[in-house]
This record gives sequence, C-alpha cells and structure tokens, in this order.
Amino acid sequence: MKVLIINGSPHKQGCTYTALHEVEKILNEEGIETVYVNVPADCPSCMACDYCHRTHQGCIKKDIVNDTYQLMDECDGLLVGTPVYYAEPSGSLMSFLDRFFYSYPHKKSFNLKAAACIANSRRAGNLTSNDTISRFFSISGMTIITSTYWNDTHGFSPEDVMKDEEGMQTMHNLGRNMAYYLKMREMTKDKLEEPVIEKGNVTNFIR
Repeated sequence: MKVLIINGSPHKQGCTYTALHEVEKILNEEGIETVYVNVPADCPSCMACDYCHRTHQGCIKKDIVNDTYQLMDECDGLLVGTPVYYAEPSGSLMSFLDRFFYSYPHKKSFNLKAAACIANSRRAGNLTSNDTISRFFSISGMTIITSTYWNDTHGFSPEDVMKDEEGMQTMHNLGRNMAYYLKMREMTKDKLEEPVIEKGNVTNFIR
C-alpha cells in the first residue's frame, strides 16, 4: 500500500511539509509507503484546450502533471498539503490540481481511493483552503479521510508548527485513520465487490 503526498508549498521543507511529514511518519509506522511530489511555484494553469479529452494522452503541457499520473496509478491514497494564501490554497497548487484531476487518463481509478488534505496558516484561512481541495476528492469518488479535528496546523515557521500540539495530534490521528482505511480496503478487496458506478449522463442547465 502506498500514499502519494503532494506538497503545494513553494518551500519544500517549510511549514506545510512539516505538517505533512507528521502524517507521513504515522503512515510509515503503520507499514504504508509514501512518495512525494513538490508542486513548482511556477506551475502553469489549464488553457481549456481540451487536448486531454480529445486524445486521452494527458495534459498537452507534458510537465509535472503528466509525471504524476503513474505515481497516482501506483498509489492507494492521496494526501495534499497547502499553505494558506488569502484564505485559499496556493495558486500553483490550484493550477496543478485543476489540470491533474481534469486530465488524468485513468479517472475511474480515483474511485474509493483514500484522500485527505491539510492546510497550514499563520492564523486563519485553513477551513476554506481544506474545503476547496476536498472538492477535487468528492467529485472524483474518492473516500475523504478525516481526523479528530480540522486538518489544520498553525505557524509561521516549521518550529512554530511543531509547537502546535493539537495540530500535531490531528496530523497523527489523520495518519492512523488513513492507514486503517487502507488496510481495511486491502482486507476486503477479494471479498467485497466495489459498487457499480453509473457514467455517461451529462446535463447542461440550458433548455
């Protein structure tokens, strides 16, 4: 079992990484492998060219988004972390997620995979940031993993984040809950058929 961790901060080992790493440590202790993707600060946004849907060959830009497809194919779960910018996720992470979820060639494989997000702020904006990211999961049929409080940490530096005792506790419990779900799904995969997912109906709200 493996979880893909996406760090949406331009600081590879900053506050967001510090929070993600606490979840990662628990996953590793529970026997879950992890692999990291760091979103570049200059990640370009979607051009709405529809290349990915016309060709089914991923994004036309052929960059980190495309490089992440195979990692997602190999993983059973997804953990996304973001710093808070004006009460929302970082712009580079939003550009990445917009393109990744829309252009991913194997969208059916998202279904029932574990997914969670965390947000770090100096003071506020975590809830709206987590809500924004969680929508990518819910529209893709993923199972959103929760913790014992909002998936938030607070701090202006990695050292500050480590002092957020309740935040650290929340990260640890998030890791345990995700590991539990992954193990439970692994135990039942040969005993319980996945639900049939209906597809094909697309309705525009125009008469």
